[in-house]
Amino acid sequence: MGLADLHIHSIYSYDGTASISAILQHVMLNTPLNVIAITDHDSLQGNLEAMDLAPKYGIEVVPGCEISTDDGHLLALFLDKPVPAGLSLVETVLRVRDQGGLCIAAHPMARGTNSLSFECIRNALLFPHVAVTLVGIEALNSGLVYTQRNPMVAAIAQTLPLAQVGNSDAHILSMIGQAATEFEGKTAADLRRALETATTRVRQINTYGGLAVLRDYIPRFVLRKLGWVTWNGSPQSPATLVRLSNIKQQQSFHLS
Repeated sequence: MGLADLHIHSIYSYDGTASISAILQHVMLNTPLNVIAITDHDSLQGNLEAMDLAPKYGIEVVPGCEISTDDGHLLALFLDKPVPAGLSLVETVLRVRDQGGLCIAAHPMARGTNSLSFECIRNALLFPHVAVTLVGIEALNSGLVYTQRNPMVAAIAQTLPLAQVGNSDAHILSMIGQAATEFEGKTAADLRRALETATTRVRQINTYGGLAVLRDYIPRFVLRKLGWVTWNGSPQSPATLVRLSNIKQQQSFHLS
């Protein structure tokens, strides 16, 4: 069986604290994950770097994005080009469909973040073209502060014809892989097949969330705002704090 974490933020998100290289190294050294998705907020830019570096770390990367739809956040996977923010859930899913991508409802009904309601998800699934693209729901998100809602979301998710996935919603390295999605096989192609056939399973790797998220994330977030992020130069070099401006100078990718 393979394991995937399909909700990870990098320094290409305004609230991410780790570089793509640091994420890949952490996954390689500290997690059992086979596949990950870099899902920065309304940006595919981190995926350009991730797809280039991933073979060096022995990790498969699915190109993805967390899109801010007008109805709530949506994970879009297997994308080739960006989808604009601010569209309705239905319109966003249809645009992902046009690219041959797949969608997962991120942290539905979560407190403190822009999330899809179950009513909105059910209504969207009434459209046939949406139903073949919106294939999954985040039944477990280990990165939420209010993790008490996870059991309720998992119970309701079982009433929907969607693949149930577990993700970390990681914004710091230690959160990556705390929750994962189990699937038959090991590759990104196997993962896609499992999502489309709703044969995935949620895996809780470690208990996180709540005060632990705040305790570990806030110091790193403050450092990010001060211009310091985690980075490593190669798979063999240790990850360390460096200035974001120095990373910008070393690569052609634009970091907002």
